[in-house]
Amino acid sequence: MHSPTRGAAQPVPNKPAHTLSAAGDLLRALAAPVRIAIVLQLREADRCVHELVEALGVAQPLISQHLRVLKAAGVVHGERHGREVVYRLVDEHLAHIVVDAVAHVDEGPRGINSGALGTEEL
Repeated sequence: MHSPTRGAAQPVPNKPAHTLSAAGDLLRALAAPVRIAIVLQLREADRCVHELVEALGVAQPLISQHLRVLKAAGVVHGERHGREVVYRLVDEHLAHIVVDAVAHVDEGPRGINSGALGTEEL
């Protein structure tokens, strides 16, 4: 049954397999609570590792590991400033994906929020 709030179904052009595969890789890179928290932090401002450690209460090696995953996926970019590396989001679209996912969960009972992870699991 079609949703009554949507119009008639329109055909959607198929995307190439490599595009869908890359999108899946990107979503997998974002699919960890700590990485979601990092993206939310970087959405507010560029940050170095010690700032992320302090803000998230997560050990430095774990933050660095997650930043490597995000960097490899093209989500963040690091720029050296003396002894520190300052990280920023590569693209604001990526922040929207995370913000929309978090907002969706926060909206309430749709079955998703019942087993939500607490911050202790970051």
